[in-house]
Amino acid sequence: MPGRRPARPASVGFVSLGCPKALVDSERILTQLRAEGYLISPTYRDADLVVVNTCGFIDAAVEESLQAIGEALSENGRVIVTGCLGARTEPDGERLVRRIHPSVLAVTGPHATEQVLEAVHTHLPRPHEPFADLIPPAGVKLTPAHYAYLKIAEGCNQSCTFCVIPSMRGKLVSRPIGEVVNEAERLVRQGVRELLIVSQDTGAYGVDLRYRTDFVNGRPVRTDVRNLAFELGRLGAWVRLHYVYPYPHIDDLVPMMEQGRILPYLDVPFQHAHPRILKLMRRPANAERNIDRIRAWRAACPALSIRSTFIAGFPGETEAEFEALLEFIRQAQLDRVGCFAYSPVQGAAANDLPEPIPEPVREERRARLMQVQAEVSRVRLAARIGSVEQVLIDQTTPEGGIGRTRFEAPEIDGVVRVNAGAALTVGQFYDVRLTGADEHDLSAVPSETETLVNGAGGSL
Repeated sequence: MPGRRPARPASVGFVSLGCPKALVDSERILTQLRAEGYLISPTYRDADLVVVNTCGFIDAAVEESLQAIGEALSENGRVIVTGCLGARTEPDGERLVRRIHPSVLAVTGPHATEQVLEAVHTHLPRPHEPFADLIPPAGVKLTPAHYAYLKIAEGCNQSCTFCVIPSMRGKLVSRPIGEVVNEAERLVRQGVRELLIVSQDTGAYGVDLRYRTDFVNGRPVRTDVRNLAFELGRLGAWVRLHYVYPYPHIDDLVPMMEQGRILPYLDVPFQHAHPRILKLMRRPANAERNIDRIRAWRAACPALSIRSTFIAGFPGETEAEFEALLEFIRQAQLDRVGCFAYSPVQGAAANDLPEPIPEPVREERRARLMQVQAEVSRVRLAARIGSVEQVLIDQTTPEGGIGRTRFEAPEIDGVVRVNAGAALTVGQFYDVRLTGADEHDLSAVPSETETLVNGAGGSL
């Protein structure tokens, strides 16, 4: 039944869970809601309905999403669900969310802006016609004003056995390069100083379009990740690449990092290091090539920082194969590492593999891997003490601020705590001298020649 029209301006609450790709989906929905005149409520109490953007990748994320939906229903009662969990179905075809929370108003899958808006319109009619001045040029953002996620594609063509993302988000669909660069330009004009490039498979950008030529400010440019990096590197902001498979053509990006066009940072999800386990995972590269590639990348760009993620306790993983993974961690000397204990995901092909690893063993292996990486990280961070780096401040403190250098991504990597004797400005760059480190974070003071870096991003 269509919702009543409230006497005051219609207000929508929003809960956004999951990865940066889901965050971009949330931003697009919020941007359109504001363009249509809806208010965005920070509380359940003042919202006429609540949209919950969910994650459904691993069991812990599913549980968090279901709890968030339950809380929204309890506190508000009128809830629309979107995101990856919305795409999950039971064997009988019923949506998982509907079975557990049958009173939700509507359920959609991921990147479903139009369907979410249609559901909002049904249950909370539009206040008035859109007015462009209700939204900033680059849309509503859920990140701090000085950095933003820029999603360049939806979906994925990989068939990793532990993952159900392709069944939720579909095959790879790249955005035309002109459209992506236009959005990036709007973000930089709006004050964004760091662009975080995300997709399910960033290195495959443009494959589905057969690298079709598009136009960037009237210039013909092929749609591929190398040209995208080059074009974004012209904007004066930090450009950070996430979710990059180690394809051979990624080698071409490393000279751009050495030249300062884009940040010397690669987020490469290796997931494992033993050839047999990688084959069971259906991953596109083996450990030997990865070690050689890492060495070649660092030879071409000595400052390169590499982060990765791994899965411990994959079905059938032997102790010897796990030890091979630990040896890879020691040899690769990765700067930042995350590790998940394998978790069965409904619909994933890995569920049918023989010899599942007991949960206590999976957790114990995860802890051992992170212990090995902690020592690697401690040594690598200690080697940076005494160097002078630019820091982008994310948070102000009475003593100075908390920020990141070009080697740390927001929310997933460590931070730099700057003791300047006075509060620093969020969203500004400062030159600092690194003075201390532990296994995760760094401490710093303003360098003797500290100067505020003007412009969108300064030099790299």
